[in-house]
Amino acid sequence: MDFDKLLSGYKSKACIMSVDKLPDDRYGNIRIVAGNKPHCDDMLATMHREFIPGSPYEEFFPQNKNFEDFCYRSAILGQPLHTYVSLPFMNLWLNMFLLPLESDSENTGYCLYSYEVTPHVDTEQRASLSADTASTVLQTCIKLRASANTHESMNEVVSDIRKICESDHCCILLVDKEQRTCETFCESISEGSGVLPMDHYLDDGFFDITQSWDATLDGSTCIIIKNQQDREWLESVNPAWYRSLTEAGVRNIVLFPLEYNGKTLGYMWALNFNEDNTVKIKETLELTTFFIASEISNYQLLQKLEVLSSADMLTGTKNRNAMNNVVNDIVSKKAYITYPYSVVFADLNGLKRVNDESGHTAGDNLLKTAAHVLGSVFIDAEVYRAGGDEFMLIIYGMDETGLEVRLKALEEQADRDNVHFAVGTYTVHEGEDIRTAMRIADERMYADKKAYYEKYPERKYRAT
Repeated sequence: MDFDKLLSGYKSKACIMSVDKLPDDRYGNIRIVAGNKPHCDDMLATMHREFIPGSPYEEFFPQNKNFEDFCYRSAILGQPLHTYVSLPFMNLWLNMFLLPLESDSENTGYCLYSYEVTPHVDTEQRASLSADTASTVLQTCIKLRASANTHESMNEVVSDIRKICESDHCCILLVDKEQRTCETFCESISEGSGVLPMDHYLDDGFFDITQSWDATLDGSTCIIIKNQQDREWLESVNPAWYRSLTEAGVRNIVLFPLEYNGKTLGYMWALNFNEDNTVKIKETLELTTFFIASEISNYQLLQKLEVLSSADMLTGTKNRNAMNNVVNDIVSKKAYITYPYSVVFADLNGLKRVNDESGHTAGDNLLKTAAHVLGSVFIDAEVYRAGGDEFMLIIYGMDETGLEVRLKALEEQADRDNVHFAVGTYTVHEGEDIRTAMRIADERMYADKKAYYEKYPERKYRAT
């Protein structure tokens, strides 16, 4: 076949790829045997050297296992293929078409590779999916928005994806590189597969395995391990992960990073999937993970905002807003209450004098110490900073006797840390109102504070 004549009819960048066929469905060398003028000009502009026909493809294109698989499928299996993918390591987008060609060699196949690289995403190309895949992705988007409960909707989506892939296990794993932690966000396991839940594998060393995935991806949009050749490749580039998969009985796996605004939020995978549908699975997950990552990013943002709205940034305790919310839930009976329970108001004595004499940094440190003392003594309670130097606690299931023991421990711990509290308490029994309990505890606290300053008047104001 006259490849040069065939390529001359293409205005876009195009070349002919050859793939050597090996026994047992393996492939050998992949070469660029010919290229049209736009292709040759592009090679000269990007690689700063002239294109040489018959060169190994990795001399002119980034080496990529997924690209090799596409070339094999087109040149050897005779499949016409199209995909539109990001090249994250180059901040580019690749629109590629592969068309199988006739070959006069039993052990070498050929395909025409036409491609276009752009710096910005083309939304029309991103949406140019088969009707079946488009329907699947659309259903995913609808389910992600159908419920206010993110975990509930994600579990449903992951279950659907597992069924689409005909896999034993589909999972979303979130990672926090700063804290060096990972957690199972949701997963779906096929009944009777024998696959263990992901939490079974999340020991102290698993985070290190997740950190190896970026190097294994090496700029690819995903990792697909589907046959013996792929497994041998994985063993050579990431032996620790290979051993982990082998020990877990994994035959094959497709893994995608969940990226949003340049940050990796986690990973999604399907293992022991139907290898006959590899291309469809890749196409479906490639776009689905984009929407999943966006939804997870929004979920994490809302979680952070919820923490910010309920946490006191200085002391690490819950803030007044959180206190008001829990009181409202108790009053409206939204919260389940174990009676009796005790309400404690603790006001930090001497804060004004410390602020005046030593500065507000010293005062802030005193507040942090006070919060730490309260939290260490009342480990079974939420500590709320009601405002300024005043804290409030609710200890569920605690009666008057237990409270007396705990208050004694508080006094001893406060003395050791050189902090002084004015304390007021009230133990609430069934049928009583928490608002009344808070008012009485607050009054008792101010009475205790008054008695403290009557005893130590010099500690109230700045020395003169």
